[in-house]
Amino acid sequence: MEKKFKVEVDCANCAAKMEEAARRVKGVEDVTISFMAQKMMLKAEEPQFDKVLKDVVKVCKKVDGDFEICL
Repeated sequence: MEKKFKVEVDCANCAAKMEEAARRVKGVEDVTISFMAQKMMLKAEEPQFDKVLKDVVKVCKKVDGDFEICL
């Protein structure tokens, strides 16, 4: 399953660090975080997608405490 989210990222360097950290989260098949587009694309298996998303947000907040997914 692949979903795109609108996110708030403060700088390109932070986006790159978050993407690198998110790739190490168990269950992530692919992830990209774009500072310019303020978007995140996450690909993970459907049954565990919500847990993976929660874990990705957690590691991104460790890199930049202001990271938010805009719903």
